Formats: sequence, C-alpha cells, structure tokens
Amino acid sequence: MLSLYRRHRPRAFDSVVGQEHIVRTLRNAIGLDKVHHAYLFVGSRGTGKTSMAKLLACALNAPGGPRADFAPDEPSCRAIMTGTSLDVVEMDAASNNSVDDIRELRENVALAPMGGGRRVYILDEAHMLSASAWNAFLKTLEEPPQHAVFVLATTEAHKVPATIIDRCHRFDFHRPSLEQIASVLGRVADEEGIELPDAAVGMIARSATGSFRDALGTLEQLVTYGGNSVELDHVLEILGVADVGLVFDAAEALVDQDARAALLAVESLSASGRDVGQFMRDFTAHLRHLFVVQTLGQVPDSFSVTAEHTDRLAGQAARLDQGRVLRAIELLATGMSAVKEGSDPRVQLELALLKAVQPQSDLSLGALVYRIEQLERRLAVAEGTGGVERSPSGAGNGHETAPPGAPRGPRTGVAPVSAVSGGATALATAPEPAQELELESVRTLWPAALDAVRGGNAMVGALLAEARPIALDGGLLKVAFPADCEFSKKKAEANRALLQAALLQVTGSSLALEFELAEPGDETVPAPTLSHEELLERLKQEFGATEVFEDAPDQED
Repeated sequence: MLSLYRRHRPRAFDSVVGQEHIVRTLRNAIGLDKVHHAYLFVGSRGTGKTSMAKLLACALNAPGGPRADFAPDEPSCRAIMTGTSLDVVEMDAASNNSVDDIRELRENVALAPMGGGRRVYILDEAHMLSASAWNAFLKTLEEPPQHAVFVLATTEAHKVPATIIDRCHRFDFHRPSLEQIASVLGRVADEEGIELPDAAVGMIARSATGSFRDALGTLEQLVTYGGNSVELDHVLEILGVADVGLVFDAAEALVDQDARAALLAVESLSASGRDVGQFMRDFTAHLRHLFVVQTLGQVPDSFSVTAEHTDRLAGQAARLDQGRVLRAIELLATGMSAVKEGSDPRVQLELALLKAVQPQSDLSLGALVYRIEQLERRLAVAEGTGGVERSPSGAGNGHETAPPGAPRGPRTGVAPVSAVSGGATALATAPEPAQELELESVRTLWPAALDAVRGGNAMVGALLAEARPIALDGGLLKVAFPADCEFSKKKAEANRALLQAALLQVTGSSLALEFELAEPGDETVPAPTLSHEELLERLKQEFGATEVFEDAPDQED
C-alpha cells in the first residue's frame, strides 16, 4: 500500500500548495509551447519538487498534445503518477552517480517516446553526481533530442556546476508556511477519515519544519500508533516535544522575570517525560518568532495555526523588549552547545532560564553590557536626554544622542532636538529636573559594580560579594552585610571610596554609602557562603592578607 504522501501527491496543477509562482510559469510555458529542455528545481526536502516534475510530465504527455489542464484520471497520467510510465524515467543520483550511470542515461535519451509526446527524465538529488558524471552529462544537456526534457531536483544548488545551471531554467521552491501545511493535513485527514484535533495539527505542522512529506509521514505514524482517532498525548509522545502551552509558560516567566515560574516550567517538562533538548530548540524557535513579531509589528501567517496562538504570540511580543529576547536566545544557544559536549540538558535549561529572568545574577561581561543598555534606555526616556524608548515591537523612533561632552547619567538631562523656523535645529543644554535613581536599578547593576571594585582591589570585591543594597533614600544608599560579617563591614567602610567610584561608573550617580549588619534571620540578606574563620583563611591564602588586631600590645624594642 502506498504511503500517505504518495497517495496524496498533487494530481493537477490546481492542487499544488505554496508554489504558485512555479505553477503559473509552467502553465504559460506549456500553453505557449515554450517548454525548456532542462529545468533545475531547487528547494528543501518535502516541498514538492518531484511532484511538480511529474505534473509537468503529465501535461507534456496528455492525450491530444501538451496541455496544462490535463485530466488526472487519464491512463497515461495515472501511469506517470504511479511510476509505471515508460516515458518518464526517474533516477536517484545519490545511488546512481557514476560515469557509467550517466552513459547509460545518454544511450536511453536517444529512444523516442513510447506513447506520449515527450520523454521526461527526473534526476533526484542531482547534486550527488560526481564531477566526471557531470562532465559526461553536459554534452547531452547541451544538445538534447527534441523529445527529451530533463528535470534536475536538488536541495543543494551550490553543488551543481555552473555550466549545468546555465543550461537550465531554475525554479526555487518556497518552504510552505505552517498554515499551508496545516491545510494539507486537514484535507488529507478528511479524505482518510482521520480525526485530528486542531492542536495536533499545529504540532505536526511545526515539527515538519517546512516539509509536506514529513508532516504526512508523521500523520501516518500517528495513525499506525493509535488508530484513526489521533489524540494530543499521542502526538506529544511520537514527536517528543512539549505542549505548546508549556513553551508559552516558559516565555511568560521571562516576561514576568519570575524565576520560580521558570523552574516550575522545567519541572513540568521533566515530569511529562519530554525531551529537554527538543524543548530548548522549540523555545528558541518561539523566541525567534517573538523577535520577528516585534520587528514587523504583526504576526506573520507562517507563525501560527490558530487565532488563539496568534493572540498569545502578539501579547508576549508586546510585553517583552527585544534585548531580553536576544539575550535569552544567546543563553539557550550556549546551553545547547554545552549539551552537545555532554552536559546535563535539564541543568543547562534551568541555568539559561534563570540567567534570562534574573540578569542581575549573571556576572558575565555580556550580562553587564545588557544591564547597562537597559539602564541607559530607561534613563534616556525618564529624563529626556534626547533618547526615544523603543517600543516592544521594535518599531521605535530611534535614538537622538547628545553632543560630545554632554553630561550623561541620572542626575543631568539634555533637552531633545527640536525644529525651529527655516528647518534649522537647536539644542537646549539647560539641565532638567533630576530623576531619582531607583533601588531596583542599583540592585540590577550591583554585580557590575562589584566587578569594578575587584578590578581595583580583589580582596575588597570578595568581601563586598556578601553584601546587598537594601535601601536608597535620595542620594544615600544603605548596604547590609549578614549579621556575622562584622569584619567585612569594617573593611568596606575603610574602602568606601572604592565602592562609590564603582557605583558612579555603572549608574552615573554619586551616592553616599551607609553600611550596617542585618538582623539575625533577615532573609533579605543571604547568609554568607563562608564562616568568619573560613573567610579570613581564604583572604590570607588568596590575597596574602594579614590579620591586624586593633588592641594589639606594643612591641618591645
């Protein structure tokens, strides 16, 4: 019994989905009797290259002469579609790529058609021919018999010699959209009596990655697995993918910067038994969709299958800025690379999600750059420095920058450029009222400030790692150490200027500092990772520190 894909090949040009530009050109060529002797069909797997070649063969061998509106039920057309026609020769170049194979083809080319008007030679995976085979084929392609038509199908046109391409009419097959694949799945399911839920259609369409053949192959596998009534759980099991709702939940955690929700999403994924690596790829694709939606300002038809999916995609894109989307994609890419090298997939997924939803916890240079960019954007909008905040869709009005030397930072503003008579522009340099720096901004940039401190004094930077900003009142920042970190507090007080300079560098604000010890049991300030004694020992070992006692007795001469 033929597979679903072969049973449901397009039987006429009108039933071809997604390649209208090629259908129109071939129809015109047939109608005007201007069919070329050689065609190069280029496109990814499962996009219909061989099916189109067979339709062309049917049209050229239709009873009564070539015509585009041939009758699919004619015996000659049925023979071509089932592969039994003597006037259509299909050859797989992947396994028939030698010079001898091409020589045999050249000998057969001279034979006249057996029943139709043309002999059509369909060469699949044409790029697999060897260089010597191409050279042997070139002469035939240059001077073919009048009755011969060649169709070379390939997924890798760059491997086909230029001398061959120059002698062919090239057609590029587009990847079908999700909507187009879904329509074919729905039609086939109806004709085969298969009950297929809309959610399952969407999952199968997405997993097919632009291949009609893969989509119908998955549908056939599902029918074999569970019968003609396809259930959503069966789709999840066969494909090994997560429910699209779980992908949206993970993205929602990113929107809300909710670390707990992110970890719960991973736990749900793990409990479902789905492949974590596949989820990372699915989530990356979802984030890419969000970025494209933000850039275009709308959801492309190829991105969604249902209206509900479209609405959720648009809603998330509107609430998540592009910087965070791109950063999450980069983090997932790093995680997937680590998985390929043997790292645990779940650990890498959790790490990527936590870094994405909590950028302040990431001390990498990339995270620092991201946090600074986010702060600059917010400050530019809040204080009118000439910057224009970009909308989540990415369709912002751009950024106008202050002239060289203009002060920057949260304490000084520069009025935006405004038009005056005659089309000239003027820049107002009078400072605007200052916008108070927020505690949350300081907390976000705290790891970057500590990096700057470490650059000047690694030991002080190590001590300050135990501290947390707890309050910001005007220009006074209160920093708390755990209750039993008296030594670290005193050392910070002695190096107050170092931390102030670092905060000025990353926030643009000059802040007064007040250090204190947290109350025992205060969960807002985490307990130190090292005990007091362990910390002193580490400072001695790593930084050559010496413990000095304030009340040490005078040394005798």
